[in-house]
Amino acid sequence: MAATSFQDVPVWLITGSSQGLGKALLDAILASGQRAVATLRRPEVLEVYRNTYPATQLLITQLDVLDKNRITEVFNETKEHFGRVDVVVNNAGYGIEGEIEVTPDSEARKLFDVVFWGLVNVSKEAIVFMRDVNPPGLGGRILNISSITGYSANPTLGFYSAAKFAVEGFTESLNKEMLPEWNIKALIIEPGGFNTEWVKSSLVIFPSTPHYAAPGTPSSVFRSLLHRNPIGDPEKAALAMLQIVKESDPPLRLQLGSECVVIVRDKAKKTIAENEKWKELGHSTNFDWFEKEGVQERYNDINN
Repeated sequence: MAATSFQDVPVWLITGSSQGLGKALLDAILASGQRAVATLRRPEVLEVYRNTYPATQLLITQLDVLDKNRITEVFNETKEHFGRVDVVVNNAGYGIEGEIEVTPDSEARKLFDVVFWGLVNVSKEAIVFMRDVNPPGLGGRILNISSITGYSANPTLGFYSAAKFAVEGFTESLNKEMLPEWNIKALIIEPGGFNTEWVKSSLVIFPSTPHYAAPGTPSSVFRSLLHRNPIGDPEKAALAMLQIVKESDPPLRLQLGSECVVIVRDKAKKTIAENEKWKELGHSTNFDWFEKEGVQERYNDINN
């Protein structure tokens, strides 16, 4: 994805580019001289950018990821404007803070529509574009913004975690479906706490009931942690994403933030330990004709 002329400069398409990590990434892309399609529900938020960057570098267009027809139109606009897309970043979304018991079903379903299904529909359009519109073999990268709580769930973020877990499973399956010659790879970006609007304007909060609100409960402890000063710098997160898309063999998951690196490592260790402790019970459910020695071979058949 190296650039040799302006027409070879990568084109990024970002959803949710009005604030937070999306806006930090947009700024980093433009500062590096690359090109961007900035999508957001209210394009007027980025009006000042129209006077700062030429149309040859920046396209600002309206998109609500709940609108499947509009998603298709945005990719068509991108084709007409730039002729290619190298990186699609699914950043649009918001969070819900509230115990599972107190969160209304309607709010949880709305969250899934945005955080999961919006991302799915953008990703499906991205696959078609990168395979059929981009020059053969150019491919592209799809960066799906998850969260560390999409790998290790926390109290009061149950439905947000569930949506992000769904994002991670979808992305892993998507990668396994891509033919190598297409050169299309999707990455799961797992940010921790960053100094953005997420815990402010992008977080819907439902108060605890007395069952959960007492001092020292898991919910009350985590609620206080969630609203502490975050350690993450959005500008550095943006630079990390600019770097990772250049890799020919990028990781499936990229943690952003020291706490994320530790959380993923510790959960992985715990999972391996539990697997070892209970493996005989797991093996015991096979038909008698299946020998344990064939487990690895069968796993290889499924995953290769």
